Amino acid sequence: MAADELALTEEAHEQQERREARPRTDWWAEARSIFWLVLAVLGFHSLVAKPFYIPSESMMPGLLKGDRLVVTKYPYGYSFVTPTFHLLPFIHGRLFGRLPERGDVVIVTPPGSETDYIKRVIGLPGDRIAVRSGVVYLNGVAVPRRAMGDRDIPIDANSRCDDGNYRDRLVRDAAGKAHCRLPIFRETLPNGRSYDTIDLGWSPGDNFAETRVPKEHVFLMGDNRDNSADSRFPTSQNGLGGPVPWENIGGRAEFITFSLDGSATWNPLTWPASFRPGRAGTSLHPSRNAR
Repeated sequence: MAADELALTEEAHEQQERREARPRTDWWAEARSIFWLVLAVLGFHSLVAKPFYIPSESMMPGLLKGDRLVVTKYPYGYSFVTPTFHLLPFIHGRLFGRLPERGDVVIVTPPGSETDYIKRVIGLPGDRIAVRSGVVYLNGVAVPRRAMGDRDIPIDANSRCDDGNYRDRLVRDAAGKAHCRLPIFRETLPNGRSYDTIDLGWSPGDNFAETRVPKEHVFLMGDNRDNSADSRFPTSQNGLGGPVPWENIGGRAEFITFSLDGSATWNPLTWPASFRPGRAGTSLHPSRNAR
């Protein structure tokens, strides 16, 4: 018995030594690592680039509801809206600031709002801008636009074509798939940058009295001209309330990463089929001199 007890004692001692030899988790070091990782992610998200989700149809036909894209933070410098959390709204102006170009697609947080909008820059400081019968006038000159015919946008859970403005636009192809047939007009700004817009006919935003864009402001419009609450509309109508201070611009849209049609559920098996083909990698920079 004494020998057995001695063996058990030695075995217990060996087990204790093995336990003590195991490296112990340094929870403080782990917490520090997580803190620096989160800080790095927030820093990149706030100062370099962030993802953005298109929640509406205001930028059709170029951007569809359900598109995911990359927004860079640095092209126009930094302001209080640049960080992920707008913590210092009382700080005005921009650090390393540069005005956007006409035609840029930008993210903007209007004064007094926490909601990000995505719109296109049409007017810069000092510009006189008006809209007459759906045609944009810049400094007294009509912005050239050319009819590009109709374009069929596939109907899905995110693009439903059931708004009143889309009445009688529903068509089906030879395979029976439903599409929304929309009239496309290509605008070309004075700097030669071109992009496609949708004009469904008369709407309240088709006429906008001429206004001069104030210093350090920009005039923004959506490409889906009859379904966009932008600088043409007051804040009481969910618009931007006129030209927006350039310090409220949060970044520039660069390219689409992927797009979802809205059919996915919690079930991962439904995710692959919800990806829209052919949209990943699409640049959001307008072409130049495309006429």
